[in-house]
Amino acid sequence: QVQLQESGPGLVKPSQTLSLTCTVSGGSITSSSYAWSWIRQPPGKGLEWMGVIIYDGRTYYSPSLSPSLKSRTSISRDTSKNQFSLQLSSVTPEDTAVYYCARVENYIPGYWGQGTQVTVSS
Repeated sequence: QVQLQESGPGLVKPSQTLSLTCTVSGGSITSSSYAWSWIRQPPGKGLEWMGVIIYDGRTYYSPSLSPSLKSRTSISRDTSKNQFSLQLSSVTPEDTAVYYCARVENYIPGYWGQGTQVTVSS
């Protein structure tokens, strides 16, 4: 069974770059059957899908992201480690959220990591 685990700093200062990694076990991120996604949930708000990376390394970002957020978001991968990553630059306190990685099949995120709390504060 596939398992996903997020890792990264819990506290980031404003204007810095947030970097999170999702380590996948029990399945390959190069499988053409799935996409690998980052989703976040700010406090008191709903889930916000940020984007995915697919088997060949192409990335797709949610059309619902604000232009500012989209320009600061980057998803990449390391196939040798079976990991994919999220980088969010120039963070502000509004980027405080629980960040999840998930495996997506047929547009449905079926397997999720446990989530990691990221707080942006000086």
